[in-house]
Formats: sequence, C-alpha cells, structure tokens
Amino acid sequence: MPDAQGRTTEFEISDIVLDILYDNGVGRATFRYLIREISGRITLTRADLEVSQTRPNEHVWEQRVRNISSHRRVEGNYISEGLLIKINGGLQITEAGRRRVAARRA
Repeated sequence: MPDAQGRTTEFEISDIVLDILYDNGVGRATFRYLIREISGRITLTRADLEVSQTRPNEHVWEQRVRNISSHRRVEGNYISEGLLIKINGGLQITEAGRRRVAARRA
C-alpha cells in the first residue's frame, strides 16, 4: 500500500527483498539484481518512478531499495531487526528473515 506521497514504502520493498532472497537459492544478491527482480514483482506507482532528488540516476523506488542498507540503524529497518545483513554491494537474508517469509507463506 503506497504511502502519503503515493510511493511504495521501504517496508514493502524490504518484504519483497526478503522474498527474492528466500527464493533465489543462495540467500544473497546485489542491489542491481534486487532492483531488476523487484520491478517484475510489483506494480510501481507513478510516484515510485519519479527521479530521486538525492540520487539523480535512480528512480525513487530504487533509492528505497538502497535505503534498506543506508537506514540500517533505524528501528524497524530489516537489518536492525535482524532479518537482513548488509553485504558488499547488496543484501543477505538471515535465518530470522527466512522464518519470517516461511511464516508469512504458511
């Protein structure tokens, strides 16, 4: 569900990242891979497709994928909650993240 600006939330993006990492067999991926996969899993809003004000080479939704790592110390972030780990150039799912996806799918 989009936020007040009509954008897919970082929480929603994080859930999709968990799904991708759970499904991909290795449990980790680069941001480039995640961005490619996410665009095929959700319908992006017009606001998601706007160019980022702070990262002019990215759309807003792509920035939100990278924000998972950038905001890792913020309460509620999937890294701070122990569901994901920041790796060089991407993200990795943890066992807690795997349990969350499995519970959601059950």
